[in-house]
Amino acid sequence: MEQTSQVILRCEHLAHSFESPAGGEYPVLGDVSFEVRENEFLVLFGPGQCGKTTLLNLLAGLDTPSSGTVEMEGRPVHAPAPSRGVVYQTTSLFPWLTVLGNVEFGPASQGLPKAERRRRAQYFIDLVGLTGFEKCYPNQLSGGMQQRVGIARAYCSDPKVLLMDEPFGHLDAQTRYMMEEEVERIWRTEKRTVLFVTNNIEEALYLADRIILLTNCPCAIRKEYIVDLPRPRSYIDPAFLRLRKEITREMDPTQ
Repeated sequence: MEQTSQVILRCEHLAHSFESPAGGEYPVLGDVSFEVRENEFLVLFGPGQCGKTTLLNLLAGLDTPSSGTVEMEGRPVHAPAPSRGVVYQTTSLFPWLTVLGNVEFGPASQGLPKAERRRRAQYFIDLVGLTGFEKCYPNQLSGGMQQRVGIARAYCSDPKVLLMDEPFGHLDAQTRYMMEEEVERIWRTEKRTVLFVTNNIEEALYLADRIILLTNCPCAIRKEYIVDLPRPRSYIDPAFLRLRKEITREMDPTQ
């Protein structure tokens, strides 16, 4: 990822609070500012319950910040838009639609002609390794396969930025490693800007061009790391392990 590439998504002085059941406000985000560059794989890494999902929802336009701004290509973000695709930990697939129906749903909603959206959907179904499963329904698929459908569906809507919120958090360890390899392969094949949220340090190091380390709630940026390691990466590479140790040392000691 070239540092001279264009900034596509930016948040400045972002803060957010929720109403507390006991009265008053509960701050979730502090003063958060960062940029995401075109075709970058940026990972937001922090402890559980630190506000990562809240931050992602603000970037997606699914919620409005208490203060601060979010901009997509220089324009304020006030609502969801096809330019920002979202993949959550739970896939939220439509159970009444087949794999093909789920993947082509976005282009169909956008009015794309049937032949074109079928061609595009088939391309991404093939890309995520689900060729032959087009007529299956979500309840006929494993968790990892369902997440592949979710990724294909997000890509098929042709977003400029893909926001991924701990998409492998509920998978078993072996499937999680496999899906990390798949996402990295898909990102290299179908270049796209990805902002990926995780609380798993190995996952962050395996995928990221750049890692933003977040503090405990209220969430703020603790430090940034450029991950200048060759791809595909190895979990036992000495450089990988050194950076893992450095980031672990820097993490909030109260987590």
